[in-house]
Amino acid sequence: MAERRRPGTSTFDRIDALLANPELYELADAVPQADPSAGGRPRHYPTYMWLLFDALLSVYGSARRVEIELSHPIVWPHIRSAVLELFGDDPERWLPEAPMRRHHYLYGRTAWLSQPEVLAQLRDIHRRSAAEQAQQIGLLDPKGRGSWTKPDLSRLIHADGKVVTPLFRAHPGDTKLDKETGELRPVRAEQDASLHFEGTGETAWGTKWVIAACRSEDVHGRIILDVEWVPQAGGEARVAVDTFVELAPHCSGAQGIIYDTALRGAHHQTLLRDLGWLSINKVAAAKADTKGKARRGAGRRVEKSTHVEDRTITTPDGEQTISLFAEGGAIGIGVLTDTGKRVFVPLERVRTHRNTDKRGYRWYNEYRLPEQHGGGTIMVRLHGTDEDVKRRFNRTENIRQIPQTDPDFKRLYRRRNDAESINRALDDTLWLRRAHSVGHARQHLNLLTYALTVNSLALWRHQARQDEPPLPLAA
Repeated sequence: MAERRRPGTSTFDRIDALLANPELYELADAVPQADPSAGGRPRHYPTYMWLLFDALLSVYGSARRVEIELSHPIVWPHIRSAVLELFGDDPERWLPEAPMRRHHYLYGRTAWLSQPEVLAQLRDIHRRSAAEQAQQIGLLDPKGRGSWTKPDLSRLIHADGKVVTPLFRAHPGDTKLDKETGELRPVRAEQDASLHFEGTGETAWGTKWVIAACRSEDVHGRIILDVEWVPQAGGEARVAVDTFVELAPHCSGAQGIIYDTALRGAHHQTLLRDLGWLSINKVAAAKADTKGKARRGAGRRVEKSTHVEDRTITTPDGEQTISLFAEGGAIGIGVLTDTGKRVFVPLERVRTHRNTDKRGYRWYNEYRLPEQHGGGTIMVRLHGTDEDVKRRFNRTENIRQIPQTDPDFKRLYRRRNDAESINRALDDTLWLRRAHSVGHARQHLNLLTYALTVNSLALWRHQARQDEPPLPLAA
């Protein structure tokens, strides 16, 4: 009888996954060593323990809790045994008998890991390692499934903005009256926090981050590729595009990104022209849904529509000129109804293709014309050119390679739900759903090691499945 598989993932599984991830030790090796001539005591624990301790914040919820768990007579010996098994010939990696304490971690985090030059190097290593690990579990494979016409979800990157609630409720500049002295004293606050506006119009106070990821069909098959801080309110889209630009050299198998309407025309132009990536998202509405109102009448979403260009086509009856319009990202034509009202009719997308030139990539969609216009096909350019600038037409703002009326859009865009799932999962790792640390640098470290934890589990489970024998067939 086959052994029954465990239903979930234990804390020990997460610890084992972190210890088995080569990225943990590569990150540690990038942290500079202290100058012996400057004096001071040597480090009590290998540098990778600072990173492991920080990663375990997302497992146990707080640094104090991590300290308590590591002191357990089962947990610390388990970690020591795992390290000894991995690095039996490298005594410098071995751990002492006494478990690591919180003050050891706080020193490493503050004095070394959160320093700007160290943090930048850690992020560079994580981007490269995460992209490699994604390919190891079958994601972002340059030889994988999918085409530009029908991209595959395994080759798409999804991302979203996430506001992390500060550790302190007060805002910078807030004061508190000392009832004994009558003095107004400043209260502790998150100096890097600001007010951010969500797509629904709601506001959120905190530090904002862009998190980019990809995922497989496994429940823990998520790889977080990068995390970047948004230093200014309203800067999410620019930071997101910069993140994609930094990821692109490591993700040669990526076909595109999935994002919300924070991205606008200039950002889509960069994705199309410079990176050669598809951009799967909706066009910002001329009038968005009104929260709290029925989604009809005054509260209904109104799609943005505009004239694109006039084209001359050849039909059995001779040449004729048709006007092409864009509505909600789709290309279509205007058709008169029986009442004399002109309505928008989207054209069927037949093919999406990408060419290269000296300046980057050129994108085109091929559409099928209705029978009354000959039933042939027509090619429409998707990227912006100098000609569009002269006529003040923002092509990439109004046209999508795969618009939301396309049959493939729903299949692809639903992956954006995983971006929301990442945000929720991150909240669940925070004590009282507030940041572990104060300041964007320390929070950036927390998010990078959170990504390390998520990726380690995905890689560990994938490797475990590869090693498992197939289940016996029922008699």
